[in-house]
Amino acid sequence: MARRDSSSAATGARAAAAKGGACADDAEASPTLQARHVAARSARLSDLHPLTYAAGADPASDRPAHVRAASAVRAFAGGHWIAQDDANFLAIRGADGAVTALTLPAAADGRRLFSERDGNKKLKMDLEAATLLPDGRLCAFGSGSRKARTRVVVVDARAPTGPSVRIFDASALYEALAGCTAFAGAELNLEGAVVVGGALRLFNRGNGTDEATGQAASDASVDLDVAAFAAYLDGAGPPPALGAVTRYQLGSLGGVRLTFTDVAALPGGQVAFLAAAEASPDAYHDGAVRGCRLGLIADGSVQTFDLRGDDGAACAIKLEGLELAEATPTSLRFWVVADVDDPDKPALLGTLTLAR
Repeated sequence: MARRDSSSAATGARAAAAKGGACADDAEASPTLQARHVAARSARLSDLHPLTYAAGADPASDRPAHVRAASAVRAFAGGHWIAQDDANFLAIRGADGAVTALTLPAAADGRRLFSERDGNKKLKMDLEAATLLPDGRLCAFGSGSRKARTRVVVVDARAPTGPSVRIFDASALYEALAGCTAFAGAELNLEGAVVVGGALRLFNRGNGTDEATGQAASDASVDLDVAAFAAYLDGAGPPPALGAVTRYQLGSLGGVRLTFTDVAALPGGQVAFLAAAEASPDAYHDGAVRGCRLGLIADGSVQTFDLRGDDGAACAIKLEGLELAEATPTSLRFWVVADVDDPDKPALLGTLTLAR
């Protein structure tokens, strides 16, 4: 993701947000939750498998043989749907384990794969978050860091003929989000989306500091009315007003701040999240990953837990997608996807289990 171009651009975005009745632009007025790390408990990461397409590569559509840079996973339409932040495809892992692809439109250069190596990274949609709306539609959100990343992929699987896909230009909403510094801080970087009750809750990942203004990074959530958001997608209303903002201090790992990489809904209105300690200079460039933690947000408190493999060793893998698989009185089990930060290697799918 990119830094804001100038303080004047940020000022303009804040003015637009205020005009639209968006959230208060005062970080001090928003509550801040401090995470408590629970060292006595850890989540077990297991069953990691590479995500490769059953049909192999398809050069005609610019699709490689494997899923790249997996960034979100949601149970939807009988499978697990996986967003990728550097490829215009949604991957679908069926009940039989086979992985197929739903092809999204190509970018302006005709490509569906993006990287610094190819010189077209700025054109990617940068899909980083996904959620299901109450009406059954799947929405995958761009991160919002650049103009090409202010779009929402909407998948409707209710028709008997199969899923339909629409790319929605949500730039007006993203402008309001970027203008709310209580939420976005130095850089807008959407990484999580979940529906809690009647709210669509979006999560920002705070990767960098704006050197021009001194604005700090912000890990935060903001609530939008989910019915108003659905109406906005359908052209039946304006962008929903931004509601309550909550800011988070997630701690650090290996001397690097932990920042949100995804969230998932839990029973009773609780939210689980993944946070990675990535030594990146800003929200556009990748960095070395020192580790990742699982977290729980419940009743105004935040807890985090280390990740360990089946052998008990600490895991430094970068998990970017989280979806609840099963909640029992004794444990929470999640599906997770991992981004290996190498376009030539497949992303991974696995399970993450936390004993209660």
